[in-house]
Amino acid sequence: QAQLVESGGGSVQAGGSLRLSCVAAGYPRCRYDMSWYRQAPGKEREFVSGIDSDGTTSYTDSVKGRFTISQDNAKNTLYLQMSILKPEDTAIYFCKTTSSYWPCNLWGQGTQVTVSS
Repeated sequence: QAQLVESGGGSVQAGGSLRLSCVAAGYPRCRYDMSWYRQAPGKEREFVSGIDSDGTTSYTDSVKGRFTISQDNAKNTLYLQMSILKPEDTAIYFCKTTSSYWPCNLWGQGTQVTVSS
């Protein structure tokens, strides 16, 4: 059964760093893009960063220069290195896979990131 499992969240002070990980397990044979989203309390889920199957990356403006997305294909793992964290980065961070093959379209369960001022 395909699933995404995130880890690496936690509580840090402003200016600190965290690295999130997302492992894709049990996937059928398919090509997919991977991305990170986040949802703050009382707000809609928003796109943070993505990497497509060709390795092209994208970021929302508010995290450019602070966050770096990467992946280890051998480990089926997606990473999000977050630096210079700000209180407004506080949210639940979700990993997502997007594919033209519907069984490969999944969300992870989320991992909490809390940044205190």
